[in-house]
Amino acid sequence: MAAIIATFAMPVYPQQVAKRHRLDAVTALYRAAQYAENARTASSDDAVFRLHSGFDQAPALGTAIYVLRMLGESEQNGGYSIEVEPADAADACGIFSLGATGVRSNRLVEKPEKFTPPKVAACWSGK
Repeated sequence: MAAIIATFAMPVYPQQVAKRHRLDAVTALYRAAQYAENARTASSDDAVFRLHSGFDQAPALGTAIYVLRMLGESEQNGGYSIEVEPADAADACGIFSLGATGVRSNRLVEKPEKFTPPKVAACWSGK
């Protein structure tokens, strides 16, 4: 009986862990965006803000599964964008990106092409 359960449960476990990590990444990204908005409001300087400890990785404590970085202003991002890159380059959702205008996107670590909107929605919902 245990062998039958293990046959079905074991392949699903890594997928569930990956989904949980993606949700951690999305949560960290929104926290970092909130931090960036507060920092921009408190300062009249438009310089790129650094993400302080606790905002620079996901999960915030322990071993980093994702690393966050703040990118400067461009014509597309509305003032800044924040990227979350997985430690595992083979992650199916790749790099998560959130701009100051709220535009969300994903792309693979090795390739610059952005994902389709349905794939982005699936990644951001943890699927």
